[in-house]
Parts: sequence; C-alpha cells; structure tokens
Amino acid sequence: MAMGGKLAVIWQPWEYVIILGISAGIFIVANPMYVVKDTGRACVEAILGRVPNREDNITTLRLIYTLLSEMRSKPRNVVEPHVDKPEESEIFKQYPTILKDQELTHFICDYARLIVIGNAKPHEIESLMENDISTRRKDALKPYLALNSVAEALPALGIVAAVLGIVKAMGAISQSPEILGSLIGAALVGTFAGIFISYVIVSPLANKIKNTREKQVRVYGMVKQSLIAYLNGAAPMIAIEHGRKGISAETRPTINQVEDAAISGDSKLEAA
Repeated sequence: MAMGGKLAVIWQPWEYVIILGISAGIFIVANPMYVVKDTGRACVEAILGRVPNREDNITTLRLIYTLLSEMRSKPRNVVEPHVDKPEESEIFKQYPTILKDQELTHFICDYARLIVIGNAKPHEIESLMENDISTRRKDALKPYLALNSVAEALPALGIVAAVLGIVKAMGAISQSPEILGSLIGAALVGTFAGIFISYVIVSPLANKIKNTREKQVRVYGMVKQSLIAYLNGAAPMIAIEHGRKGISAETRPTINQVEDAAISGDSKLEAA
C-alpha cells in the first residue's frame, strides 16, 4: 500500500484454497491421528506459553524432598501407599498441580517405587530413566516435526498454485494487457502466499512448539537427577539440589528459595 499498490490484489481465495488444502492433506496423511490431535494441543500450549515457571519448579522440588524424607525415615509399608495410590496420598494431595499432571505423577511414583523396593542398582535405574525421558522427548516433539515438514513444503505448494494460475493466464493470452496482467498477478500471489505462510506463520509456530515442549520435558530430568542423587546416598536436601542444577537459568530458583520451600512443605505435612 505504501508503494501505491492495492491490498485487494493479494486476496486470491482459490490460491489459498489450493495451498492450504494441500497442506492440510499432507499433514493428515503423513501423521497418525494422535499426532494430529496432539499438534492442536501443542499449538495452544505454545501460544499460551504453558511451560513450568519458577514456582512450578519449586513445587516439584518440594514434593521430591517430602517424598525422599518419607522414604529415608519411614519403613517400606508406610511409603508404598504414597506411590501406589498417589491420588489418595497425603503427600501428593498437598501438590494438586502435580497430581493433575498424570504423566509427571506416574513418572515420580514409578521410580520412587523402584527405590522403595530396593533391588535395582543406581546405574540401572538411571539408565532406565534416561531411556524413558528420551522416549517422552521424542513423543513430545512429534507435533514440531509434523508442522516443520509442512512448513518446508509450503513454498513448493505456492509454486504449484502459481503454475496453475499461469496456465489459466496462458488460456487468456489473446485478452487485453489489463486482463492478462490481472491473471498473472493473481498467479504470483500463490508464490507469495506459500513463502509467507511457511516462513512467517508455520515455521515460527513449529519452533515455538519445540521450545515449549522441551521446557516441559526438562522437569523429568530434574526429577531424575534428584532421585539418582538420593540413590547414591545424598540426603534429601542435597538430592533436590542436584535436581535444581538441572533447571535452566531463566526459571531456576535460588538454593535459599528451595530450602525455605522444602522446609515449610515438610512442616505442613507433619502438622497434617
């Protein structure tokens, strides 16, 4: 518009129908339905910025500290009900945000149960946890890979739409320059739209999903470091310090914040 052009020229609905229709078809055919649905959830999470913040990390570390303190001071028959039925546990009930996250809750309980049983060696549990986290990360990033594939295809789809527009224009080659120019301009909008949608919308959204999902998976690494440190003989407070070091700097609480939260969380449990 600043250069004297008319914005209405960009509105070529059939060019967008071709590009977006083929893109949607590629996305649905290339991915199983659970990935298609998860991509919708991932888009919402990325747009809303649903990632663990500093308070969430403190809450998780406080839960781990409380659970490890129970495991250190109480017999097996007292601790097992907490990890067997976390929804009925007085420990987990104090942390409703974690209890709401079933995957994280099951992750904590599964490996806490292995520690309570006491038969597995630390390096065996660490290897198992690393494999588990790697699998979770791969699953979490499937929406990113799916959208990124579409983003890579969009410029070529824009060319497809443009070629169809040129074919249409060639059919009107005997028309006046005004009509022929309008048809060629409409065809070139396809190339513009494919590149624009790819590099300005889909690709940035895919990268946002990747960053969001990676931050969500990091909490599992924090839990792993804490549990492995405890297995290797560290006291609960030292164990969660190992977990705190695995948090990225932007959301990492200070050692004093974690210590204060852990102690206050423990006192609440004793009061209950």
